[in-house]
Amino acid sequence: MAKEIEKLSDAEIRRWVKAGQPVAKADGGGLTFTLSPGGTAAWVLRYRFAGKARELTLGRYPDVTLKAARERARDERARIQQGIDVARERQRDKVEAAAAKSFAELAADYMAKVFPTLAANTVKQRGQHIKGVILPRIGSRPARDVTTGEVVALIEAVGAKSVNVADLVFTALSEIFKHGLARHAVTANPCAGVSVSAICGRAEPTRQRLKLTEDELRILLPQLHTIGKVNELAVKILLATCARIGELARAEWEHLDLERGEWYIPDVNSKTGRGFTVPLPVEVVAWFEELQPLALGSRFVLPARQVRRRENHGGEVHFEQRALNAMLHKLTDRIKSVRRFTPHDLRSTARSHLAALGVNLIVAERCLNHSLGGLVAVYDQHDYMTERRIALDRWTTFLLNCEAGRPQASVTVLPFRAAA
Repeated sequence: MAKEIEKLSDAEIRRWVKAGQPVAKADGGGLTFTLSPGGTAAWVLRYRFAGKARELTLGRYPDVTLKAARERARDERARIQQGIDVARERQRDKVEAAAAKSFAELAADYMAKVFPTLAANTVKQRGQHIKGVILPRIGSRPARDVTTGEVVALIEAVGAKSVNVADLVFTALSEIFKHGLARHAVTANPCAGVSVSAICGRAEPTRQRLKLTEDELRILLPQLHTIGKVNELAVKILLATCARIGELARAEWEHLDLERGEWYIPDVNSKTGRGFTVPLPVEVVAWFEELQPLALGSRFVLPARQVRRRENHGGEVHFEQRALNAMLHKLTDRIKSVRRFTPHDLRSTARSHLAALGVNLIVAERCLNHSLGGLVAVYDQHDYMTERRIALDRWTTFLLNCEAGRPQASVTVLPFRAAA
């Protein structure tokens, strides 16, 4: 009888796997060898329980051999005869295992599965909030046992320091619990019905970006030398290229082609997560060349000078962005007639003046590496390199005139070639 049931052979199975064609071959007694279109080979026990067809996966081949599959099928058939729905029992075990997960385990599963789909900056920021704020408070708690009261207490504690951060932490919490619902690790989202504003009040309005006027630039630029050569050149490069401070801070010499007048910002350094080439006016190339000997052989354009910062990072590292911000605050406090500004305000300054200099809106936005959005982003794949180079040349000339106290040339609208 056993021989009549055991229909398959190892040689046949190896032949089917090698052929790679989907198959479902019965060994007898409900045991079936299956090979999916994707090439996954597995053992399935098919049976009926309470008049309904059921299936139980016994394991994958070759991890589970033919002999082992027959033994497992025999054991499971014996349990079925005892009145146990083995497939339903397996499902229940999975649900119970998911329910036993700690919040830290659920958060780890969320980060592993969801983070690859998010932008790099979102991953970095959300990861910091999960690991640095959320897990220390509720990481050890069973995910299913976390209450709305605990969520409120956590957000209240964070909001006491920063409502904006509390809002980001709450978003991370809510997304993890949504993931938990989908994975059957929780039965409800304790963030549902909760709002940060109800707990912490309204966040302070976001500070409006500042645009330095031409008069302020005429006062500021001749004074930049007083904050040191490296800082002076960094500010000029940020202004002339419209780059973000973080992009310049992490720039390496290998990213620069000074002969071609180009600076490539790689994906990992770009806020958008997509690499971007910045055309460099000849004057900006000269500023980078001035920085080269000051980098003292570092791979970074702006390496850290402080021994403590290098030691904390275990070796060579780029300069601290906040240091430049502090230097600029000291400078504006001293000269008084220029409003306090941040390195990021240099981008809004550049964007505003580009428009005043007759630069087309799309070209100006691409100079700042802004996403064009909507249908423009979908259909317009032109990078406007030529137009951006002309625009940044005009903008750099404007800055040099401000620095030297020369009058500005009359403004004409720059030629604009629409992408096909």
